[in-house]
Amino acid sequence: MTTTAVLLINCPDRKGLVAAVASLLYRYGANITHADQHQDHEAGLFFMRVEWALEGFDLSAFRVEFQTTAAELRMKWDLKVMSEVPRVAVFVSQHLHCLVDILHRQQARELHCSIPLIVSNHPDGEALAGFYGVAFRYIPVQPESRKEVEDEQRRLLSAEGIDLIVLARYMQILSPEFVEEYPARIINVHHSFLPAFMGARPYHAAFRRGVKLIGATSHYVTAALDGGPIIEQDVVRISHRDQVEDLVKKGRDIEKAVLSRAVNWHLEHRILCYGNKTVVFD
Repeated sequence: MTTTAVLLINCPDRKGLVAAVASLLYRYGANITHADQHQDHEAGLFFMRVEWALEGFDLSAFRVEFQTTAAELRMKWDLKVMSEVPRVAVFVSQHLHCLVDILHRQQARELHCSIPLIVSNHPDGEALAGFYGVAFRYIPVQPESRKEVEDEQRRLLSAEGIDLIVLARYMQILSPEFVEEYPARIINVHHSFLPAFMGARPYHAAFRRGVKLIGATSHYVTAALDGGPIIEQDVVRISHRDQVEDLVKKGRDIEKAVLSRAVNWHLEHRILCYGNKTVVFD
């Protein structure tokens, strides 16, 4: 495969932004393979994702010159090389369906990443981790030991050079201090169609309310519980015949799907966050 680079841009909207980026890439001989942009007219913001082949392209020189252009146009930007393989840690509790799905997709090369570490507050996933050849760290959590637990988790993440944390039904609340160390680099799956039924036991709450649709949500984690920027959501129809157990069973399929999509889009550098929203490029 041809190695490509991806440039993500977020800046105040104005005329000539696409031309400024495209003309600079053209001067360096870039072969653009994909480009997309979005304007939020209410916020007055412009967003862009452009990908190009790196064959014969001087990336270092381009980066230096683009810094000047970006400063003039007040751009927030990020430049990634797709041949680099992000390192992902998965946090999980007792429910293992999302973990199984993520591990399988990574092994099948559907997710462009390595998974060197699984962290859990329950021992249930150890055999599964061993099957996939991933290091498993069982760290039980007690209310009085949360700081020590997070200190150990930070040590493990640092030692493994982790780029992204995936909470695959990790049923613990991370401290604001922990979250601040990984801005837009912690993805959670919540088993409801947020903002409906936040918090614990959302399937039970949905059953009591008598809703006809249930869903799941993948979002970036912030200090606000279940309130971070939403990346992906999906729903399934239910009926009066469905009991709580049926909602849980149907919901697990959606959880796996929305989490894997969100992780994949993050790994492919397709997401831009602004405020409490996301732009997800096709």
